[in-house]
Amino acid sequence: MTSVEADGWDNRTYRLGEDMAVRLPTAAGYVPAVAKENDWLPRLAPALPVAVPPILAKGAPGEGYPFPWSVRGWLPGQTADRGRIDDMSQFAVSVAEFVRALQACDAAGGPLAGAHSWYRGTSPAYYDEETRRCLAALTGRVDTAGAAAVWDAALTAEWCGAPVWFHGDVASGNLLVVGGKLTAVIDFGTSGVGDPARDLVIPWTMFSGESRQAFRYAAGQDEGTWARARGWALWKALLTLADCIDTDQERAAINQRVIGEVLTDHDRIG
Repeated sequence: MTSVEADGWDNRTYRLGEDMAVRLPTAAGYVPAVAKENDWLPRLAPALPVAVPPILAKGAPGEGYPFPWSVRGWLPGQTADRGRIDDMSQFAVSVAEFVRALQACDAAGGPLAGAHSWYRGTSPAYYDEETRRCLAALTGRVDTAGAAAVWDAALTAEWCGAPVWFHGDVASGNLLVVGGKLTAVIDFGTSGVGDPARDLVIPWTMFSGESRQAFRYAAGQDEGTWARARGWALWKALLTLADCIDTDQERAAINQRVIGEVLTDHDRIG
């Protein structure tokens, strides 16, 4: 085994030679994510504009390892660092086209958002208590009144549409590029069927200016969905900032920027 790739804290992907990788849950709570990918990625792949991990085989517990696992084809490319992207606005459009294509996939029988997706695809209200706690902890250090207004708007804008497919973590580390272009999307562990707002967070975490507008235009969506997307972006940034504001200045600055831009966007649209 070579070249360890970590997909958050839930699963790890280890490269096997040049062409394969294994996906290993790190705890029992993450087993549904791998099983879900095994079942659904082959069905979703033909309808998507870029590659997703091909499932080659399913592994059973054994030799001291207690969980089911899977073997995937290794996808070429590097994660979507800004320095690897030639045209950020075109890249933003490509990401939006992936999101729209995923939403258009047949959702019949798909896994409804819930515990397996860490409640992504449900209302952001699931994280209301956690968000309020972060706001209290950050009083005097960020614009908590403005943040509370963004959060309240997200909770008010309830999802009323038919459930659609969502990825759950459309972020730079899960987007692969070759030659500056989007070529693959990985880690569908938080995917499911429900509200697509969580897939619209990347405008504030990766894009800015023209590329942010390009994504927004290409992604479409109604204003209520964008309000919930701002709520999702705010929740994650507040949670991360509350954890690192006194210990990691670089990470804190990144999340303070996200919070500021989400608030500015809310004020502009509101």
